[in-house]
Amino acid sequence: MSTTGRTALVTGASAGIGASFAHHLAAKNYDVILVARRASRLHELASDLRSRYGVRAEVVAADLSAPEGPTTVVDRATELGIPVDVLINNAGLSSSTKFSATPWNAVAAELQLMVTSVTELTHLVTPGMKDRRWGRIVNLSSLAALSPPGEGLLYTGIKTYVLNMSQSLDMELKPFGINVTALCPGFTHSEFHDVMGTRDAADRLPRFMWQQPEDVVAEGWAAVMAGKPVCTPGIVNKISAAAMRPIPQRIQYILGRTFNPFK
Repeated sequence: MSTTGRTALVTGASAGIGASFAHHLAAKNYDVILVARRASRLHELASDLRSRYGVRAEVVAADLSAPEGPTTVVDRATELGIPVDVLINNAGLSSSTKFSATPWNAVAAELQLMVTSVTELTHLVTPGMKDRRWGRIVNLSSLAALSPPGEGLLYTGIKTYVLNMSQSLDMELKPFGINVTALCPGFTHSEFHDVMGTRDAADRLPRFMWQQPEDVVAEGWAAVMAGKPVCTPGIVNKISAAAMRPIPQRIQYILGRTFNPFK
């Protein structure tokens, strides 16, 4: 068991930002529950984390684009007797075809994975965090949430939902010792663009626009531990976000908390 006595559940843990979060947290002596569809990759990662950091690493192969995905994951954690103290909602994808040309089952899977499952997993683990008076939740949004919407794509709208939802939950849960952060990376070296089928276009972008997943993770984790509701990692992304949003995110957060007519 880890010296922290706490466990992090990481979705989309088989590669990219998810795998980097798993390494980052294991290095800080958090036990980890690794979630993704590719069981073989998860087992390889779990073995590496155990040998390298001496932590407990459990594998849950689950498809979070299916409606039963979130309950499958949390039920398995309960069976293992592991409370979830940290939730990293990282699993994601984006359609490479426009909305009207995408079959509905693919659209529904995208929404299930990045809207419903993110929200449901958060809802399922929050009561335990409240009881223990401690929790950390990182929801992967995107620099796209701070950008103009892309024609025919749901990705920007989905990530905007994640951004706004995370800030709202952070307002609600902070009094219980729970910090929620929307992590908004820009272009990050991972398999994301291979899955989308946009690798050639991505490779044409200037190198200075790209970040390594380890750098994104380090800045995101520091942000949630510091209680920052929004983190845009990297100086280039920060400049881009500032140019696209006339009102800074921090001020929007304060306004949203202060002038809530439904309080």
